[in-house]
Amino acid sequence: MATTADLERMRALALAASSYLGTPRQSPFCADVIDSTSGRRLIRRLNAVAQEHDPSSHAEVRAIRAATKKLKTTSLKGYTLYTTCEPCPMCMAAALWAGVDRVIYGATIDDAARHCSQIYTYAKQLVKRSDLQCEVVGPVARAECVALFEDPRMLAMTRLWRKPAAAR
Repeated sequence: MATTADLERMRALALAASSYLGTPRQSPFCADVIDSTSGRRLIRRLNAVAQEHDPSSHAEVRAIRAATKKLKTTSLKGYTLYTTCEPCPMCMAAALWAGVDRVIYGATIDDAARHCSQIYTYAKQLVKRSDLQCEVVGPVARAECVALFEDPRMLAMTRLWRKPAAAR
C-alpha cells in the first residue's frame, strides 16, 4: 500500500523527469533509489537507451547499477526503487536480484504501451513467479507520470520509438 511519503516522492520524481522534456536527455522513464528508513535519495537516473546505444540502459537498471556501485555491494536491501513507469521484466528482475525492499511505480505498462513497445509481464506477476521477495506498489501518482508520456515534446520522441529498429 502506498504511503503519503510514496506519493510525495513519486510526484517529485515525475517533476524531475518533466524538467528534462525538450532536452536531448528527455525521457518519461526516471528512477530513484531511496533509503527505505531515512527517505534519503541515493541515486536518480533517466533512461539512456539512445544516448548509450544500449537497450539495457533503462532508468531502473541504471539506477540499480549506480546505487550498488556507490555502496560497493550487490545488495540494495534497505532501499526502495521509485520509478515513473511500472518496471519491464528486465528492470523488475534487476530489482529482485538486487534485493530492494519495495518497488513503487507511477504509470503502468499498459499506459506506456500506448506510446512505446512493451513486454506484457507485469511487475507483480514477475514477483509471484520468483522465489525472491519484493513489495510492488502502484500505480502511484499515475496522472503525473502518464503526463510525461503525453507531453507534446515527448510524443515526437515516442513516435520514433515505434519505428522498427532498423529505421531509427
